Amino acid sequence: MKVGRLDESQRTESDAAATTPNSRRLLVTVCTYNERENLAKLIEGVSKAAPDADILVLDDLSPDGTGELADELKNSYPRLNVIHRGGTRGLGRAMVEGFQFGIKQGYDLLVNLDADLSHDPAAIPSLVAAIDEADVVIGSRYVPGGEIRGWGPRRHFMSRGINFYSRVALGLSSRDISGSFRCYRVSTLAKIDFDQIISHGYAFMEEIIFRCRQTGARIVERPIIFLDREEGESKINLAECCRAVVNIATLCLERRKTQRKSTAKDSPAEVPSDPSVTTVKS
Repeated sequence: MKVGRLDESQRTESDAAATTPNSRRLLVTVCTYNERENLAKLIEGVSKAAPDADILVLDDLSPDGTGELADELKNSYPRLNVIHRGGTRGLGRAMVEGFQFGIKQGYDLLVNLDADLSHDPAAIPSLVAAIDEADVVIGSRYVPGGEIRGWGPRRHFMSRGINFYSRVALGLSSRDISGSFRCYRVSTLAKIDFDQIISHGYAFMEEIIFRCRQTGARIVERPIIFLDREEGESKINLAECCRAVVNIATLCLERRKTQRKSTAKDSPAEVPSDPSVTTVKS
């Protein structure tokens, strides 16, 4: 793994920003695979929307040179860090690595968004502002004011279906569980045992909300406008959808097992009869 770190002067600047009354140390994470055509525009947008934030790109050794471009962009954006991920890859593993980076480096908040420009960085301040009343803020397509632009009926059906399935299976109330544009309190992420994570693809989005709820996290949603990608290709395919269905079913079984244990623990113990006591009828 190759990682760029903030130098001491940048770290001091970040820490100084964190001491202002309305400022907390913010990390914005972006997981990439073959997003060279979109990366420069995305980093520019994030830097404008959240100028005091540090940015972390986690690249899965993209063959199109996304990681190399990210390294070049560090010359223009000194708050940009890059991790070139080797070994076992996948979106879920990349996001966990980003979460662990945020925890280890002592950030207060972490925002994640997609690299394909489907998430407008201009919405970052509204998600960060809402964290005062929550532990996780979801940038939601499915609450009033939220919108999806550029999808056909098939994508709408798949997204609505997986969100409904996840709500029922995992006992969640949020409307948009499958989207990745979110703001987390890092202290909430630190409560999660990442060794328990079973989803390494797109079902990670549903699982991490499930794991956050297990910690007692407060979760709210704020509307966003989701734009279908203009450049590159979507990584979602039928095999990935099938894996997501299986992973969510597995989490459902885990949830039910936990509920049964909790019910058994809370049930009053049966009092055994005392053979020495004789009931006398009058």
